[in-house]
Amino acid sequence: MKRMILTGALALAVGLPALMAQPKPKSQKEVEALMAIQNAQDPDSRIKAVDNLITHFADTEFKDFALFIAAFSYQQKNEPEKAIVYAERTLEANPKHYQAMLMLAELTAQRTGEFDLDREEKLTRADKYAKDALAALQTAAKPNPQMTDEQWTAAKKDMEAQAHQSMGMIAMARKKYDVAITEFKSAIDSASSPEPAFQVRLAQAYVGATKYDDAIATAQKVMDTPNVHPQIKQVAQAIRASAMQGKNGGAKPAAPAKPATGQVEIKQQ
Repeated sequence: MKRMILTGALALAVGLPALMAQPKPKSQKEVEALMAIQNAQDPDSRIKAVDNLITHFADTEFKDFALFIAAFSYQQKNEPEKAIVYAERTLEANPKHYQAMLMLAELTAQRTGEFDLDREEKLTRADKYAKDALAALQTAAKPNPQMTDEQWTAAKKDMEAQAHQSMGMIAMARKKYDVAITEFKSAIDSASSPEPAFQVRLAQAYVGATKYDDAIATAQKVMDTPNVHPQIKQVAQAIRASAMQGKNGGAKPAAPAKPATGQVEIKQQ
């Protein structure tokens, strides 16, 4: 999805020349190590370049940049446990790193199971990550002076949408469907361009709240949208059928505590 790519790769998109303007690398060797991260062509190469930088330049002032790139690369590889580890290390290096907060909010919410003994602790932690990211974004400066105001505004909108989406997932896990509806609507309204996956999650929340007409209309909107990923349309169709069943007097459909990652989170590259 566009927002996942944005929040994961914004540091790469910024470009190292802008990042290295201040602070400056301490040696040409450190410059080369940083450029190896920038020039890596695949997640494994980026991770290797990050580990090389952290190993050989332990006092680098670009530690948070590098660690987050590794977290994003593990997310691309569909290794969320390692992505979480590196995102947490990013926050240790820079407690105000809002992109790491957004990643941790989403991954923690996704990976909290209904019967986890520490379920509420995880959800509370994920909620804090999302809210802290929203607060940080309010005063965040452009990471690259060469970004236009319009580009930075759009980037912030998409990151705010990601925060609200995670808060909606947390509310779904707690079966607070009206709260989830509000958060998913906020995600839709915040995004710089339409995100069908947000609409799918909103439709799921409507089913949980037994607002079947709203669920049907929302799912139908996704199904009617051109160029939507077939997997997302398939999920929308299933939600619509479930809502129709509830509306027509069948057994109340079970709304998932958290939408399946593979169903809704289509990570387009």
